[in-house]
Amino acid sequence: MPAHVDAIERLVAERPFTAVIVSGDLTQRARAGEYQRAAVFLRDVERHAPVIAVPGNHDVRWWLAPMKVGREADLTDAWRRYLARPVEPVLRLHGATLVGLNTAQGITPRTLTWNMRDLSVIGDLRAAQLAWARQQFDAAPPGDLRVLVLHHNPVRGELSRRHGLKRAPEMMRAIAETGASVVCCGHDHQEAIHFVEHPRSGTIVSTAGTLSDRSRGGRPSACNVITVSADEIAVETLAWSHASLGFGTSHRQCFPR
Repeated sequence: MPAHVDAIERLVAERPFTAVIVSGDLTQRARAGEYQRAAVFLRDVERHAPVIAVPGNHDVRWWLAPMKVGREADLTDAWRRYLARPVEPVLRLHGATLVGLNTAQGITPRTLTWNMRDLSVIGDLRAAQLAWARQQFDAAPPGDLRVLVLHHNPVRGELSRRHGLKRAPEMMRAIAETGASVVCCGHDHQEAIHFVEHPRSGTIVSTAGTLSDRSRGGRPSACNVITVSADEIAVETLAWSHASLGFGTSHRQCFPR
């Protein structure tokens, strides 16, 4: 929705964000024109804060290599060509390291389910990706906040009752082992904040809403803002208001760091 995008651009311009995280689905059908508009949006946002972005399932041209028939690199070629961005970026800031992993891998044997509607929709992570993310976090200074950026939600959606990421419980354990204390994702079309406990630590999962009218249950569009202090991580949900034509706080949760 253009009004929602305009409001996000104003929000980024008005507030001193350290970084902006875009968790995928910048396009609807991975068309050239959609990518060109997405490139302008990212350029405008990056005038105010560094951006880390990963592809969503709508951003990959899965039909070019279904079931690994074809070149896998072709799935994300448009992302790299039009946005000039890696599909698995690393953003190192003072006090924080952000690592993006591509969960939008099209139709592969690992993403198949018994539901035909899941074709090209389900996300996946491979062991090599998680090992690489751990290497990036291990190279971070001690005390850095470690943030993993994905598209597909590893926690079941409240309304969808579904995980976007295949083998989600197993993947959450593997994510914890990378050293990530925060996961930022999207995909579910419903904003959410979760804390997933592990034997040695816990992981905050911040699921952003959508800037379109395709939210679940008629909910308003939403985005999440993460604020970090020495002893606390707060996640604040900003929901769209038709009255103000902007985003305002609807929910906030705090977690000890």
